Amino acid sequence: MRIAIAQINSTVGGFDENVRNIARFVEQAAAEKADIVFFPELALCGYPPMDLLDQDAFVENNIRALRLLQRTLPPGIAVGLGYVQRNRANSGKSLVNAYGIVQDGALLFEQTKTLLPTYDVFDEARNFEPAKEWPHCAFSGEKIGVAICEDVWRETETPGTRYHEDPVRRLLDTGLTILAVPSASPYYAGKMTERLALAERIARRGSLPLVYINAVGANDSIIFDGRSFILTPDGIAAQAPAFAESLIVWDSVSPSIQGGEASPLAPDHAPVVPPSTRSYATPLSGGPAPRNAPHPDSTLRIEHRATPCDLDIIEGALVMGIREYMRKCGFKRTHLGLSGGIDSALVAYLAVEAAGKENVATFSMPSMFSSPGSKDDAADLAKNLGCRYETLPIEHIYNAFTRELAPVFEDKPFNVAEENLQARIRGGLMMAFSNKFDSMLMNTGNKSELAMGYCTLYGDMNGALSPIGDLFKTEVFALCRRINEKAGSPLIPEAILTKAPSAELRPNQKDEDTLPPYDILDEILRLYLFENRSADEIAAHGYDRDLAAWIIKTCARAEFKRRQAPPVLKVSPRAFGMGRRMPIARAIYEA
Repeated sequence: MRIAIAQINSTVGGFDENVRNIARFVEQAAAEKADIVFFPELALCGYPPMDLLDQDAFVENNIRALRLLQRTLPPGIAVGLGYVQRNRANSGKSLVNAYGIVQDGALLFEQTKTLLPTYDVFDEARNFEPAKEWPHCAFSGEKIGVAICEDVWRETETPGTRYHEDPVRRLLDTGLTILAVPSASPYYAGKMTERLALAERIARRGSLPLVYINAVGANDSIIFDGRSFILTPDGIAAQAPAFAESLIVWDSVSPSIQGGEASPLAPDHAPVVPPSTRSYATPLSGGPAPRNAPHPDSTLRIEHRATPCDLDIIEGALVMGIREYMRKCGFKRTHLGLSGGIDSALVAYLAVEAAGKENVATFSMPSMFSSPGSKDDAADLAKNLGCRYETLPIEHIYNAFTRELAPVFEDKPFNVAEENLQARIRGGLMMAFSNKFDSMLMNTGNKSELAMGYCTLYGDMNGALSPIGDLFKTEVFALCRRINEKAGSPLIPEAILTKAPSAELRPNQKDEDTLPPYDILDEILRLYLFENRSADEIAAHGYDRDLAAWIIKTCARAEFKRRQAPPVLKVSPRAFGMGRRMPIARAIYEA
């Protein structure tokens, strides 16, 4: 049997667009003489639909689109695709996450998703009823079973999650010859390694090919990397690229010209489609951080963990995330403040890659505290990237504000109020440009700053999207160095990479005046945010306990800021936003 995988980019609620895209890929698969073509989970309505599922019109449009495809798809070829279906049972949720196989106008087979994740960015149990039956589809001499995304992830240990049912075992017990796994599996660094290891166990246990069909594209914070594959017990038989729509074809009897013989399991990186557009803060109060915390020799810095290929994959994910957010939200242009620091430098580079240099505007907004070097570095970067660059000095605006505030400030000394005022003036200017030209403002904050509240509400936290809000500061440095390495020249000026990080909101300010060195801070944050380690457990890794406790408490106090932050593109196992839901008003403790 000749099997095709259509790795497509669906828009949530974009039924007309999605139908056209599905029909286009079916025609391509038919031209490749495929017997059956598989599409991703919920390809018809887009993933995740979230509470659009509460709207009857959304569900009806989804079903109407399914019926349209039944009538209009070319004859002969079978088509597997995901959609929302009404629950035909008399109890439970009113909807199911369904996957059907259509051929010659008939719905030959339908499987409902069994395991409905409610961790990280997922909340499917809120809307869907799980499967109660696990049939297979007899087609072209094969017995095809369908396990939808999470249905295979029962094989892994997900913290805080236990599933009673085992849909893969149920399906294998029916004597399957092929297992299809349609998915909308979000990307994060290292995810592909986990997918392949999981698929290998199932393929070998079932002694059958596993057809893994993943979505590609991005919706809000979630990025889908694609990298669909067909895995036999002997290894990878075919694999799609990362971050691009793709059709791959494989023959289950004799190797296809595209798939070839099975090969050993691939590493965490399928080829990345190169970007097509390249042309060339203030902390919360609460006292200073403890400083007696030497970096343990046994712990590698985060930036040294990532291989060049890891960093290329992260770059590809962020570029796709920006591009798709702009496209699906209707933005043609984007802009950002360019401080001369490393965070805004990285965001400017990513914006140019995603939108094209002609659609990116950058603004230097110097104050009396901005160093000449920072202003020069910002100008040099914009010149290297080829994007628009403007200067909007804020000193006279700042002086007007402080003059008007003087009577109510009661001669109190300069403090965080005046620092934040500068950030809010800049944020106001950037939002004015956004309104005037319908341009999307990019936020430039990183994960380390978001964690510690080292950012200003209604100032540098402004923006429609936070592209690097899931990258620690050390990862920002590593990615910038990798960008220069690939460019073969300092595309990002070397001075930006070597200067001490500073918000430049008061004379001679440095981030380390208030924060620990970033290599230490980021490691403690990683243990706390990714692994939920307590201060005592972090100390067992060789870090100062008082420092760990201070970081944990400071992170907790900053929750109110993060709740008001723009969407963060998710590239780690646990990103701020949908994937980490914490109460704002709560007791602050060290775990």
